[in-house]
Amino acid sequence: MSQPRLQPQACRAGQFSSLRSKSQLRNLAVAAALLLLLAGPIAAQDAHESLGPKDNPKAKGKAPLLDLMATLPSSPRPELAGVHPRVYFTNSELDALRVQLHGSKKTEWQAVLGNIRALKVPAPPPPAELRRAQNEVGMGIVEAAFAYKMEDDPKYLVAAKSYMDAAVSYDVWGYSFNKPNTDLAAGHLLYGLGVGYDLLYNDLTPAERDRYRNKLAKQGQLMYLFFKTKPGRTYAYSQNHTFIPMAGLGIAAYAVYGEVPEAVEWAKESRAIFDRVLETYSHDGYYYEGYEYWIFATPWIIHYLDAQKHVTGEDLFDRPGFRKMHLYAAHALLPGGQSMFDFGDVYDGPITRAKQGEDYERSHPGGHFLTNYNVLYDLAARFHDPEIQGVADWMKKDLGQVNAEEWWSLVWRDDKLASTSITKLSPWHRFEDMDVVFWRTDWSANATAIAYKCGPPEGHATTELAIKYPDWHLEDGHVHPDVNSFILFAHGQYLTGDSGYAGTPKTVEHNTLLVDGHGQGAEGTHDVWGNLPYAQLTQTRLLSVRADAKSFDFTGEGTPVYDAKLGLRQFRRTLHYTAGKLTVTDAIASKDPHTFTEVLHSDTTIQPADKGSFTFPVNGVPLHVSLLAPPDAVSKVEPNVVMGPGRPGSVDKGTPETRGERLTESTPHPVSSVEFDWKLEF
Repeated sequence: MSQPRLQPQACRAGQFSSLRSKSQLRNLAVAAALLLLLAGPIAAQDAHESLGPKDNPKAKGKAPLLDLMATLPSSPRPELAGVHPRVYFTNSELDALRVQLHGSKKTEWQAVLGNIRALKVPAPPPPAELRRAQNEVGMGIVEAAFAYKMEDDPKYLVAAKSYMDAAVSYDVWGYSFNKPNTDLAAGHLLYGLGVGYDLLYNDLTPAERDRYRNKLAKQGQLMYLFFKTKPGRTYAYSQNHTFIPMAGLGIAAYAVYGEVPEAVEWAKESRAIFDRVLETYSHDGYYYEGYEYWIFATPWIIHYLDAQKHVTGEDLFDRPGFRKMHLYAAHALLPGGQSMFDFGDVYDGPITRAKQGEDYERSHPGGHFLTNYNVLYDLAARFHDPEIQGVADWMKKDLGQVNAEEWWSLVWRDDKLASTSITKLSPWHRFEDMDVVFWRTDWSANATAIAYKCGPPEGHATTELAIKYPDWHLEDGHVHPDVNSFILFAHGQYLTGDSGYAGTPKTVEHNTLLVDGHGQGAEGTHDVWGNLPYAQLTQTRLLSVRADAKSFDFTGEGTPVYDAKLGLRQFRRTLHYTAGKLTVTDAIASKDPHTFTEVLHSDTTIQPADKGSFTFPVNGVPLHVSLLAPPDAVSKVEPNVVMGPGRPGSVDKGTPETRGERLTESTPHPVSSVEFDWKLEF
């Protein structure tokens, strides 16, 4: 799919505004710059992806977002018109923060000042297309600019401007080979340069203001034109490649509102899209794209909502998924808090857990797990909720986790709010919309913990929401074909579970079932769910959940996620745990005979013991696995080879990586029904 070359006529001065004041004369220069800058092409989204907008050229009628754009709040409160700063703080609010950071929060603030990116690492020179390089520049701008406003030390101003100058120097925001100027890095830089411009407005020379504002005008308009609503256009509202760019656009719009006339439309567009983002966000707090993406993506929703509240006065925080987000943040962590139950696209599985590879260096800077838990402080303060505060404090103080933007912790945390101990939180929880259940013996690092997943890709509520919002298309590439799979952690070790981020995820990479070698969904692409009706997928579900402090029984039905052509009629799995022993019982039936195969994974090796028995040794901790039925099953131990993700835009074109080993147990010949009985002792 290609997009036509933009013509200069599309940006005639008459479309900017009439010039009636000195301040508006400056806008003429911006308009003239845009006439030239926007005369070039915008690269279209990869034809195999639908991460942001997707078009149906044959569609007619009014675009649904137009009514939202006309009615939803998207302009600054009157008292903020023409005022800088205004996006997140006014001068009086900065003064109040300065008192706190030099008083009760001085120790933590000094630690932040010791790690200012722009003082420690020079901004990468153009084109800066290494993975997430420009993201760091965007966040580094805001960090240094805020430090300057708190300290009034010229070195922070110089540092902030060095990163701002770098942002201006990048001709392409993002990757020149994949969605240039319209994707994640562009969202980060719109946030960074926009907030930097807003915070430092009164500290910049007129020439500097013009340069930064002109770059924001160019990049904001490129982003806006790419996402601009029109008949037949749908959006992946729940996908981070939609809401991160739109967060950046909305924040930049409020930074230059009244100075770049197009910012009015940017603000309307981002606000309308965020209306759907919030409607389609998790209803039970679970983040469907996996823990890595919760870490990476969720802060941008919070950044947008903070800006919307501060600039317009509209409070959009009160959503069920935000009130329950802390439950996902806590339960999805493994005991000890240095890794996670990694359902979905999450790091490199066994490689990362072994503290090896690029993903470990990125996910654990200095050996500390970077979880961005500080967004919970913002939610705790908004909802006056001590339980949310307690989870964030636990992640910080007990687990030693860190944040990509540490300074926000000091802004968001309400020190007057009580903090409920993590020990008061139930150690088991069912996310009822996503049908994922977590259980652990307690909240200590030595706990036994198990997670079991048996729900549709984006939860049951999506079934009705997708009908209600026909302008929403699903993009579930980060959700693996892992229904009826489980992960087990005990004695401080990850004993069996998932395989990590995959370019082309497969069911064989999870602890679940294959039918004649076929997995769930339509394997072979990054999004295995794209070709199955959601009304079919939503029928998979947890049937029963019973848990207490010493045992549990979970039962789920996973049949609907397999292609109907396989004729599978039942895949009912029951997990029972008590006293260091997990039993897994699967009742399987089909219309016609098939060869059924079940899979278990080890991060390391798998050693045969007696017939039908194996040992998974993990750092000195043995998991003893026995298959009790069927008695004639055919066993096979093989390397767990996963297709790693390729570069952005070609995620399904990576290279094979060996990530531990896997055990498969298969019926020796096709059958119409079978029961698999596993016993796992540890």
